[in-house]
Amino acid sequence: MSGGFRTGGLRTDGLKTGGLRTSAFADALHAEWTKLRTLAGTAWLLAAAVVLTVGLSTVSAVTVTCDGARCGEDPAKVGLLGVLAGQAVVAVLAVLAVGEEYGTGMIRVTLAAMPRREAVLAAKAAVVAAVTGAAGVVAVAASALVALVLEPGNGFTAANGYGHLATGATLRAAFGSVLYLVLVALLGVGVTALVRDSAAAVGTVLGLLYLFPILAQVISDPAWHRHTMQLAPMQAGLDVQATVDLAGQPLSPWQGLGVLALWAVGALGLGGLTLRLRDA
Repeated sequence: MSGGFRTGGLRTDGLKTGGLRTSAFADALHAEWTKLRTLAGTAWLLAAAVVLTVGLSTVSAVTVTCDGARCGEDPAKVGLLGVLAGQAVVAVLAVLAVGEEYGTGMIRVTLAAMPRREAVLAAKAAVVAAVTGAAGVVAVAASALVALVLEPGNGFTAANGYGHLATGATLRAAFGSVLYLVLVALLGVGVTALVRDSAAAVGTVLGLLYLFPILAQVISDPAWHRHTMQLAPMQAGLDVQATVDLAGQPLSPWQGLGVLALWAVGALGLGGLTLRLRDA
């Protein structure tokens, strides 16, 4: 019987330990939310991400026309073009959420209060992902609604091979675009934890997003060009917006978003390892 009580005690201790860990992580989440909420420019950056996304998407929906059958335009990509601009602002916000503490030296205070460094990074990532997702839902939903209203007047009609624009594929493109913005933000968090400098992190993240397509354009070999597009975090991730000619895409929509997810997870993993092994 004493053995049985010992086993029960161990289980109770385990539950208590798990409870303490859960409580500690909840405290870390609260602390990171407070930091991000009070960080100068957070609200402005989130507003800018929404405005730029909706603004560029609206311009695209107004100016891009389909003049005949099989015009080659993808209505979802046309209507969600603003994500290309919004992602830059989201990346900057993510970098500042981590890099500001390194710039001021307050990261030492954070790690002294929360010795489990992986929990600190996980809390930062969770908070950044949450606010990015919220802003992304507003921006993408508004962009999609604008596109649904304007695109039929620009030739995206059944007569030109486009049926109802509000389809399951369109919903997937919109939902995937929100996930895309969240993954870009997580990539920014991971890269900043790795390089520990805001300016370097911004340059690295934006370089990964925007330089890969430029590199792909100078590659003449078709096979290597396709491989570059498959590996590029932005190009692969935005495949989730494709709703026409899916067979012609370098990757399927969810495969492409998966590539970006691997970039984000890899950056977070390396950032977490650096945070654990190096002094603040």
